[in-house]
Amino acid sequence: MMLQTVLRLYRFVMYSMTITIVASSPRTGSNSLRFAQYLKNILTESGHDDIRLVDFAQYDIPFVGTGSLQPNQLTPFQQELISAWEAADLVFFAIPEYNWTTTPQFDNAIHQLGGPAFKHLFNNKVFAVAGVSSGRGGRQPALNAGMVLNKIISFTNSFSVVSPKIYESHETAINLDEGGHFKGHEVYEKTTRAFVDYSVSVAQRWAAANLVEAK
Repeated sequence: MMLQTVLRLYRFVMYSMTITIVASSPRTGSNSLRFAQYLKNILTESGHDDIRLVDFAQYDIPFVGTGSLQPNQLTPFQQELISAWEAADLVFFAIPEYNWTTTPQFDNAIHQLGGPAFKHLFNNKVFAVAGVSSGRGGRQPALNAGMVLNKIISFTNSFSVVSPKIYESHETAINLDEGGHFKGHEVYEKTTRAFVDYSVSVAQRWAAANLVEAK
């Protein structure tokens, strides 16, 4: 009986999950956007139909110390990011590597949204992080992003999970075209799909556990 209940919960989660993918590079047509589109393509093939993609090319969040976000005075980009993040059960971040770390835009967004007005964005979510590189980098921004996300979750006393499996998108422009379609080495495709499957499984388990607890 318990097994049947769990299976029903997993099926419910599978078909009702909302997923947001954030391409965290401010550059137009970035490698991060290619990778984000690739994630969306994989998820769509897997049967997910509630997927939102936000591109930092329109980024206009004021930097810490120069301004703040006001819930009733959001720009179209800010509203798009917050609404997509708010609705999501699972949030993917595709983050380019700049000198062994994340972009200032990504860090700033996390710090600005980690305050009282928007701290709910860090509650009851699963986050999955990928570092994106034109070469063989990507690990360090993913690790740094996970550390910052966990810090905000802890500081706001929220309950969320940062998936332990990160991904390093190597030679992104070689492996993906501008529309996020695979064109490269089979290992790239295999490992990206494994990252997506694992991240979705973590989100399913997290949501199922919450449903059992709520019952």
